[in-house]
Amino acid sequence: MARDRVIALCADDYGLSYGVSVGILEALDAGRLTAVSALVNGPRWPAMGRELRRRGANADVGLHFNLTLGRPLGPMPVFAPQGNFPPVSTVIRLALRRKLPMDEIRAEIDRQLDRFEAVMERPPEFVDGHQHVHGLPGIREALVEAMAARRLAGKAWLRNAADGLHRIVLRRAQARKALAVRGLSSGFRHVAQLHGFATNDSFAGFSDFDPGKDYARAFETYLRAPGRRHLVMCHPGHVDDELKAQDPVTITREQELAFLLSPRLPEMLEKRGLRLARLSEAMR
Repeated sequence: MARDRVIALCADDYGLSYGVSVGILEALDAGRLTAVSALVNGPRWPAMGRELRRRGANADVGLHFNLTLGRPLGPMPVFAPQGNFPPVSTVIRLALRRKLPMDEIRAEIDRQLDRFEAVMERPPEFVDGHQHVHGLPGIREALVEAMAARRLAGKAWLRNAADGLHRIVLRRAQARKALAVRGLSSGFRHVAQLHGFATNDSFAGFSDFDPGKDYARAFETYLRAPGRRHLVMCHPGHVDDELKAQDPVTITREQELAFLLSPRLPEMLEKRGLRLARLSEAMR
């Protein structure tokens, strides 16, 4: 039964910095990733996106939709009046109060999809969200409707970060964070399926990004209680000054990359009778 399950391993934040992007490409070249999620609103995207297009043939490449890091691709006078995205806490608060400027959000969704397609020369094979903003009320409906309008139903899949309660309990890993995302993303799968989009069946990879902890031990918990289309997110990369200026998650990216490139990953998968695969292929 375990061998019937697909494990998709997705590296988030491609395009965040040169070092992060190069690290992800190394893991991709080594066959240790089956999905890459790209940030497209930063200055690294055009050049690094072309490199990803050249080297990403064996993985699903998707849009890491972003509303919390850097600058929007167009004017958002209400949502980003100073020209920079607000912190995720502000986005969550506005979403729960139904106070988001949805016209501005919808326009930014289209801009980021357009910029992805301009560089990759095709639509994304999936879409997720930086800090899981794609699952928030209001945003999720706008995102799914924008993708449906582009006739991506049945062609692209969506990340569902709201995992089952029993799976969160069985993993015993970052349960508080997983439960919070589950609550905020409640209803996401229903909205996706209503518009004809497939999603992963289960989800793991939550971390506190503590460099003092053993990432391999944490990763072992991510493989517990998988669904038949299980998605694990990761954040590998090399640390550079560009990353340090933007994101507090630094050293652990190097640790995650080292694990992905080590023999421990395939050994761990083989021990559990699991295999890495692209969700786009598993969903056909």
